[in-house]
Amino acid sequence: MKSNTMVRFSNAVSSLRTSEIRDLMGLATRPDIISFAGGMPGNELFPVEEIDEIYNDLPLDIKQTAFQYGPTPGYPPLLESLKEYLKKKGMPVETNKLMITTGSLQAINILAKVFIDPEDVVVTENPCFIGGISAFKSYQANLYGIDLDDDGINIQLLKNYLRQSKSKPPKFIYLTPNFHNPAGTLYTDQRKKELIPVLQEHELMLIEDDAYGELYFDEEAQKRVVPLKTLYEDELDICYTSSFSKILGPGFRLGWMLVPAEIYQKAELCKQSMDACSPNFTQVLANEFLRSGKMDLYIKKMRVIYKRRKDTMAGAIRKYFPEEITWVEPRGGFYIWLTSPPKLDIMSVLKASIEKGAVFVIGKTFDPAGKDNSHFRLAYSHTPEDKIEKGIHILGDCFKEAMELSK
Repeated sequence: MKSNTMVRFSNAVSSLRTSEIRDLMGLATRPDIISFAGGMPGNELFPVEEIDEIYNDLPLDIKQTAFQYGPTPGYPPLLESLKEYLKKKGMPVETNKLMITTGSLQAINILAKVFIDPEDVVVTENPCFIGGISAFKSYQANLYGIDLDDDGINIQLLKNYLRQSKSKPPKFIYLTPNFHNPAGTLYTDQRKKELIPVLQEHELMLIEDDAYGELYFDEEAQKRVVPLKTLYEDELDICYTSSFSKILGPGFRLGWMLVPAEIYQKAELCKQSMDACSPNFTQVLANEFLRSGKMDLYIKKMRVIYKRRKDTMAGAIRKYFPEEITWVEPRGGFYIWLTSPPKLDIMSVLKASIEKGAVFVIGKTFDPAGKDNSHFRLAYSHTPEDKIEKGIHILGDCFKEAMELSK
């Protein structure tokens, strides 16, 4: 900027903070670094050949359509294919409206724009997906995080907060019940049942983020990943968001929202002002991948691979980490969330591990207040098994050294 220029940033952008995940993503591409930072599939896992075949077999007019602008709500054939896909899973597609978005983060951002005025309160879990934190803060919301336990959001803490906030009730609550990012938590059926009457009592709308629900590792987990939108559609206003990023490829930049019609109308107006339409090119490919049945086969294969990577990481943690670090083994998704002793300087451990060739993400990244210094997230999704053990060994040595120094 020129030295004589007065730069007047908005209050909204001034409230944003950088994400350690994004800051560290550059490290993930270095060949000498084993990265447990990025929550993304491995490049070698993408269905490149299948997508090549799909594109090559498309008729010319569909290829031309793929290069063109599309309707704001989404490419109509994809909306129909996705509607049928969700209907088979019991989703209430007939009583709600479906919209394609540019990743599920745009869906969250649109809903934030629809509902949040400056200084409104939004309730989240603590920890919380950094994308949700950033989206809500970009509209100048005040966030209040409710701690998670092994079964889901802590109901008593939620009740206590909502009773205290009656003078200024929150606009909505944002939850990730299935394989939470970063905590890996899968809500129990009992916790879901306890949650609904609390939200009803306080007339609190729910935004349910479900990017990982398809990636379960066992039959019991499969039974528990039923969305709240499916279970409690008639009892609560629920806006449901999900994504192709974890089940096909992040580069497609495709997500979706399933919301009540009244909310949909406002959401469509907001999307028109953001990007007019999500990429038609990838919508065409996603539609063919979904309609052909290839999606189900691909997800089934990915569940096996991600479970194997999770098992490898879990075994290495047991082998190399000090016993003072605790964690709960996930039943699906991409992440293991670990707790370290409060007296440990986790930032110094991160710096030491980067010097030795491995990187992870510290807990404050996912804390709505940005203060947590006793947790960290490890992603196993991107890293092949032969590198996982080596990287965990590096981290284990760094944590052991830090534990000795902290005594």
